[in-house]
Order: sequence, then structure tokens, then C-alpha cells
Amino acid sequence: MRLLFVGDIVGRSGRAALATHLPDLRRRWSLDFVIVNGENAAGGFGLTESICDDFLAAGADCVTLGNHAFDQREALVFIDRQERLIRPINYPPGTPGRGAYLYEGANGHRVLVCNVLGRVFMDAMDDPFAAVEREIAACPLGAGCDAAVFDVHAEASSEKQAIGHFLDGRASLVVGTHTHVPTADAQILAHGTAFQTDAGMTGDYDSVIGMDKEEPLRRFTRKTPGSRFEPADGAATFCAVAVETGPDGLAAKIAPVRLGGRLAEAVPAFWD
Repeated sequence: MRLLFVGDIVGRSGRAALATHLPDLRRRWSLDFVIVNGENAAGGFGLTESICDDFLAAGADCVTLGNHAFDQREALVFIDRQERLIRPINYPPGTPGRGAYLYEGANGHRVLVCNVLGRVFMDAMDDPFAAVEREIAACPLGAGCDAAVFDVHAEASSEKQAIGHFLDGRASLVVGTHTHVPTADAQILAHGTAFQTDAGMTGDYDSVIGMDKEEPLRRFTRKTPGSRFEPADGAATFCAVAVETGPDGLAAKIAPVRLGGRLAEAVPAFWD
């Protein structure tokens, strides 16, 4: 299978980059399944139903969220009826929506997608390790699904890497989101799971993690509250992770993807 995971979409410029690049990549690379993290898509905080629909129309099969999952209050309602949108699985019981789902890919492949929040330097949620263990035990790779992808939305690199090793050999891809900076460690772990600590954001990198620079700089230098953060609106870099799996569902190839904006271009040589 050919899988593409697109890093956190930030604001209008990130949405524009997705709309520009994803339809062409889906066709050119014959992608079987595409996952997009959309938790910063609506003004930098959360996701609206119309934006979610736009992502699906552009070629996403599934949209994941994170700690800003419900910043747009309408998400509390539409997440229950939109099966292609998932929030972190370790939110407390009774939270609207779902944290994992088994999807059908373009060629009939069964793809398990699970979104989970880290706990280090973030709000305390249920144990992420126990949460992902329950999901992969209920739908094991090769028996319950043909591919399994875990979006680990976490602050600490160590926690994301630990979850990657915890799932090694049992997942096709474990990829980090949230910190908005693409890491240079795309690799296949010892037992066959593709891993990258952070996919990076799809947003304007002439910014502070996607936000216009002025307000973060003012807060860092003056230590006083001011106006709300606003997404930077310059040309965005489309950041993603490309993975090809073998017949057992484990990873055969992995590569970072970066297109447009300020970062150096990167495309998977095994597809282009």
C-alpha cells in the first residue's frame, strides 16, 4: 500500500497548500490512503465542518485532531456524524466522536487509523500506551487490518519515540504531530514499523510554529498578555510522510515530503 500522512494544517495558508498539492499527489503517486491532521486548520485552533469537508474533497480519506480538537464548538456536534474525522482516543469516556476507526482504502484495503494524545507537558489524559494497546489488540495488523497508522499528538519527542517502539512490528506507521517542526529521523524501526518523530506542519514557516511572529515575540520579551494568536499567512510548506508497505502491512519504505514555501523540497525517490 501507498500511504501519505500530512502534518498539521495551520490556518488559511496551510489549507491552500493542501488544496494545491494533495489532488495532484494523490493522482501522481497512486496513493491508496491519505491521512491529514487538521486540528489547527480553522484560524489556527480547531476544525470546522466545512473545512473538514474541503479536506475530504481534496483527497483525504481521514482527518485526525489533537489537543485543539474542540476549540471550534461545532466540532462537538458534527464529529459524531462524520466517520472520517477522529479525535484522540484517550479523551475521557463520554467525549463526542471516536479515537480510532477501520476504513476502506482506494483498493479495498482495510486501514486502521488511531489518534492519541501524549501526556508529557500536556493536559493529563488517559494512558496513551494502554489506549493504543487496546486498539491494536482489537484490530491486529494482518488479521484485522491491512495497514495500521497511529498519529501521536504529543509535545515530548521522547514520548513519541517511546510509543513508536512500543508499537514496532504491530503498526505500519507511527508518526508524531503537534510540535510543527519536521524531524530528520524518518526511519523503519527494528521490527518493521515506519516512524518519524514529527511530520511537521503544513503552514507558513516564516512564523513561530505557524503563528504570526509579532504576538509570540511580544509575549516572550514582555511576559504580558496581548492579542490572540493569528496564523501566519505567507506561502505554506506542504509537509508529509510517505510510506509504502509490504504484503504483511509493515513498512518497506519511508520518506519525508516537503513542497513549496520556505523549506527545502523533499520527495520520495521511490515514487517520483
